[in-house]
Amino acid sequence: MELINAINDFLWTYVLIAVLLGAGIYFTVRTRGVQFTYVGEMLRLLATSGRRHDTRRDQRLPHSRSISSFQAFAVSLASRVGTGNIAGVAIAIAMGGPGAVFWMWVVAIVGSANAFVESTLAQLFKVHGEHSYRGGPAYYILKGIGSRWYAVTFAVLITITFGLAFNSVQANTIAIAMRGTFGIDPIWTAAVCTIFTLVIIFGGIQRIARFNELLVPVMAIFYIVLALYVVVTRITYFPHVLSLIFENAFGLDQAMGGGVGMAMIMGVKRGLFSNEAGEGSTPNAAATAAVTHPVKQGLIQTLGVYADTLLVCTATAFIILCSGVFDSGLTGIELTQAALENEVGSCASVFIAVAILMFAFSSIIANYYYGETNLAFIRESRALRTSFRLIVGGVVFLGSLAALDLVWALADITMALMTLCNIIAILILGRYSIRCLADYKAQRKAGKNPEYHSSTIPSIAPKTECWSD
Repeated sequence: MELINAINDFLWTYVLIAVLLGAGIYFTVRTRGVQFTYVGEMLRLLATSGRRHDTRRDQRLPHSRSISSFQAFAVSLASRVGTGNIAGVAIAIAMGGPGAVFWMWVVAIVGSANAFVESTLAQLFKVHGEHSYRGGPAYYILKGIGSRWYAVTFAVLITITFGLAFNSVQANTIAIAMRGTFGIDPIWTAAVCTIFTLVIIFGGIQRIARFNELLVPVMAIFYIVLALYVVVTRITYFPHVLSLIFENAFGLDQAMGGGVGMAMIMGVKRGLFSNEAGEGSTPNAAATAAVTHPVKQGLIQTLGVYADTLLVCTATAFIILCSGVFDSGLTGIELTQAALENEVGSCASVFIAVAILMFAFSSIIANYYYGETNLAFIRESRALRTSFRLIVGGVVFLGSLAALDLVWALADITMALMTLCNIIAILILGRYSIRCLADYKAQRKAGKNPEYHSSTIPSIAPKTECWSD
């Protein structure tokens, strides 16, 4: 465990924070702050995404089996909105102090530029799958950079990270919540979660999309409403909460004691685990959508970063900090449950247990898809896909019974390696997303519904098989 922690600290302290935030600042400048200036356009696109995909669809994909822009957004949001929003925020505050919340905001705002670039690239270089489009970093690394070994390396890392490491974290948190609230033995939680996971993932991306499209928005709205209730009822305490966050992020006492560094590390770690901006995961979902221009899905996925961190994660942070129990010694889901119980009574523990069950289980399903699509990139094999589904079921079972510190540490290491691979790739290929954005802006200015054609960027036309001329 000491070796795992040492590797973890090195990757996050000396490598990943600089690369992740540096890339975000670079793309913020190159896109002229697209994550700020195009928020209205993001909302407009999301409102018109609907259940049906855009009018110019590819006839090679049966209409009933293709994935709408909103469904792709829901799959990615399901992966984002999960354990990281409820238990992850609590861990960040318990270990890094209230200042960690500020750095979660930073990684969301700056990192959303990375999210735009990677999701636009995923659309640009997507390929035809059996029943829907397929794409992601492995695909744009292969087609855009032309490196098979690099693409396979990323595919292996994301398959391990999401299909195995992250799913063990989600299952572990469900088991802790069920035991703490209802006294359910983790072995029974493990068995039930495993069965339901296998039932859904054997149904493919269409079943995954339908499941998450219905579940995630409803649970997120309920959770945010509850958090707003806590904030409103404790409104007089609200200025003190903001003061705690900023003082612990920049305060002199914290700087002298090393607290600022810990707040930054924990805020960036848990922020990235939650919103996945620049991590290379959400492009796998973004690529499945049938849209007329790559930038459309890039903008919608950027909005998902805001929904995850600035809404849901902030809601959890305010619940914990308003309660005043953030320094009680509790951590993870147990801290969030204790904070909410302190505000609205014992029934809150039941709500959190149900919320974490819904959020984390939907994340398990979305995480599996990220692993499957990258496994298919490495090798198309029905037997391999079936084996992977069974392994994921086994990981859900074992993760429910594992130690909390171990599953989070392993997840952090694999997440760091995967993110480094993806950030390097989007720094190399990001110019194509920027050209797509310029084309999109020009068409919108001319009053058109933007459409992308392979001739828009002639140099990569042979590599973009899903865009007609």
